[in-house]
Amino acid sequence: MTALGFLYPGHSAEDDYPRIEQLLGSDVRLDLVHTDIGEDAHRVDALLEMGSAGRLAAGVEELRMAGAESVVWACTSGSFVYGWEGAHDQVRALALTAGMPASSTSFAFVHAAREIGAKRVAVGATYPDDVAGLFAEFLRAAGIEVVGVRPSGIITAAEVGTWGEAEVFALAREADDGSADALLLPDTALHTAAHIPALEKELGKPVLTANQVTVWEALRLTDRRVNAPALGALFTREPIVQA
Repeated sequence: MTALGFLYPGHSAEDDYPRIEQLLGSDVRLDLVHTDIGEDAHRVDALLEMGSAGRLAAGVEELRMAGAESVVWACTSGSFVYGWEGAHDQVRALALTAGMPASSTSFAFVHAAREIGAKRVAVGATYPDDVAGLFAEFLRAAGIEVVGVRPSGIITAAEVGTWGEAEVFALAREADDGSADALLLPDTALHTAAHIPALEKELGKPVLTANQVTVWEALRLTDRRVNAPALGALFTREPIVQA
C-alpha cells in the first residue's frame, strides 16, 4: 500500500480525491487533510496567507500519523502566487516540517507537462485576470510556453466548487488553442476528475487538471507510476506500475 498525503484548502472539490483513488485501481490510498483557508478570495494577499507555512504545518502531523509517504499542498493559486523561487521555499519548508518528500500543485503542473512532452500550453483559469497571469508567469519560469490564458474572474473557491460539467467544458473550449500541446485547468476547487477522458476526446489533446496532477505528483514523489486511463493521458505514460 502506498499512502499519499494532501493538504487541501477548505471545502470545494475534495470529493475528486476519493473518485481518483477509486479510478487508480491499485494499492494507493489518498489521505486528505483540510487546511484553514482563512479568507476565501482569489486575491494575492489572501492567497499568500492561505499558503503560509503556519497554515500548512497545522495539518502535517495528521498526515504523518496516517503513514503518508509524500505530501502535496493541493492548491495551485496558493503556491504559484509566491513566484518561482518563493514556491520552492514553500515546499522546502513543508518537506522539513513533514519529514517526507513534498510538493505543490503548481509544481505538479510543471512536472506533468514535462511528463507528457507539452512544451506549449493553453490555460483555462477560474481566477481573475491578475491571478491567472501569475500562473502563466510561473509556467514561463519553468520554460513552458503559454500560448493563451482564459481567466473567468471568479473570486471564491466556494463558487468554483459549484461548477458542473457544462461550465467545465465551456471553459475548456474557450481556453483551448490549436497551437497548444495541452490544456491546463489549474484550480483544485474545480471538479474535473470525472471529465478528463471526455475533455481530451473533444479537444484532441491531453488535458491537465489540478486535482489530477496533484495526485500524480504525490505518486511521482514516491517513485510510483500507475496506469489509469480513466484519469487521462498523464496516467498512461511509462513506466507502468500496477498492483
